[in-house]
Amino acid sequence: MKIVHEELLIDKGDISITEEWIDVHAEIYQAIASVVWLPNTADFTINPTRHGNGVKPIKEGCMVTLEEYFGWQPEATIPVLDDNKPGKVDALKQISLGNIVFEWETGNISSSHRALNKIALGMLNGTIVAGILVLPTRKLYPYLTDRIGNYEELQPYFPVWRELPVDYGLTLVIAIEHDAVDETVPLIAKGTDGRALI
Repeated sequence: MKIVHEELLIDKGDISITEEWIDVHAEIYQAIASVVWLPNTADFTINPTRHGNGVKPIKEGCMVTLEEYFGWQPEATIPVLDDNKPGKVDALKQISLGNIVFEWETGNISSSHRALNKIALGMLNGTIVAGILVLPTRKLYPYLTDRIGNYEELQPYFPVWRELPVDYGLTLVIAIEHDAVDETVPLIAKGTDGRALI
């Protein structure tokens, strides 16, 4: 799997230049790069059947790498200071800067908005310091589960999150794509066996 673009929506307090963030950023890149198809290959090659490939196994492959190699906590609940309970995030890492959350989009565009709002809420109430959202581009989108959230569809709303009134925090959106297209490779099952994708 390859990263084709990243958008730094918020970087208050120069978090992005700290050694800890640089290490976290590298972990995320390695976890995304670790997702391959077919198994035991070096790249992510997708069958270009329209809406033919599942998304959860792709995400789970990344989650396995974050948890087993870099110590991220999967399916974590963001700590809250009040009654605002934003729900679980795909992964959380605690570092000296604060809590960092990671979300990989597997739902529709409304889910993408909720993911960024969850990150925004955590930053506003001071319980997280950074949040990352990963989602496919429109180039990958047609081959995945119908109506999956995608980067280009979310992009027009970036100015809203850029105006979040925080003094310290970081929000990053990462756009991902396949490395190649091949009609002969099997479809990715619409299930949860993510370990097969690393």
